[in-house]
Amino acid sequence: MSAFTRRQFLGALAAAPLASTIPSAWAQSASLKISHQFPGGTITEGDFRDRLVRMFAQQVSERSKGALKFEIYPGSSLMKTNAQFSAMRKGALDMSLVPLNYAGGEVPETNIGLMPGLVTSYQQGAAWKNAEVGKELARVLGEKGVVIVSWIWQAGGVASRGKPIVDPADAKGMKVRGGSREMDLILKEAGAAVVTLPSNEIYAAMQTGAMDAAMTSSTSFMSFRLEEVAKALTTGRDKAYWYMFEPLMMSKAVFDKLPKDQQAVIMTVGAEMEQFATKAAQADDIAVAQVYQKAGAKVVDLNAEVVKKWQDIARNTAWKDFAGRNASCAKLLALAEKTV
Repeated sequence: MSAFTRRQFLGALAAAPLASTIPSAWAQSASLKISHQFPGGTITEGDFRDRLVRMFAQQVSERSKGALKFEIYPGSSLMKTNAQFSAMRKGALDMSLVPLNYAGGEVPETNIGLMPGLVTSYQQGAAWKNAEVGKELARVLGEKGVVIVSWIWQAGGVASRGKPIVDPADAKGMKVRGGSREMDLILKEAGAAVVTLPSNEIYAAMQTGAMDAAMTSSTSFMSFRLEEVAKALTTGRDKAYWYMFEPLMMSKAVFDKLPKDQQAVIMTVGAEMEQFATKAAQADDIAVAQVYQKAGAKVVDLNAEVVKKWQDIARNTAWKDFAGRNASCAKLLALAEKTV
């Protein structure tokens, strides 16, 4: 053994006991990418979903003593919106905040995240996390390679270029973006023609007349400036017949490679973000009405009778269709119905 290699060997041998005394907590560092489709801002200003991601990143970085760092890519700047879920499953994307139902073509069970009439309040949606339906949904996603980090729900409404869509009969003959297979089914039953595209493409479609109306969250109505192309808004500020599940998720392949200490920090901070998300979403339900009124749009709310009309249509169309996809979907729906 040469003197040089011998010195290396002896040095490594001497260092070994010291290495074993280093706490395992932050022994591994990582830089993680978070992608989302919404406009970028700052930790204090802008779309609350972008703010949530930035708050999450800051808190996790601080609590991991810098072992975990994050790069945030808003506005689908890293990859196309509909590619995010699949990329997480493959470990090609670390994290994303995206409407779960966007993955419906790939994983049918995810369509329960935008199932009309199934969730009709923030309280009911929040209860999913610890209810049987939430545990089953988390299990299914885990098997597909995705971990739910923050459970986020948002009320939905409808922006229209012409008359407001309130009653199901109002949708007849209109070209409407529902946002999921199940939303499209109730719109078709109401006599509408459906348009399929992600929320960040609504503005252009409404501006050109390719679409008459769009269903999306209160926050997206503002973030994508749809008041510039809409003449009417049906809000979700009082009652709504659909709520969107828009979680912050992480690739299970990436999550599983992290030390337990770092996994715990990620899940703890993720849970803490949920209260902020609910308050911000509810605030946007009110704020969006003011934005559209100021822009000269007609703003209307829903009542219990109208919500029930949509819910009845959903039971006979969307719910049945979802349950018929496979045994897993049927189980999820049955568990979800326990919360209605």
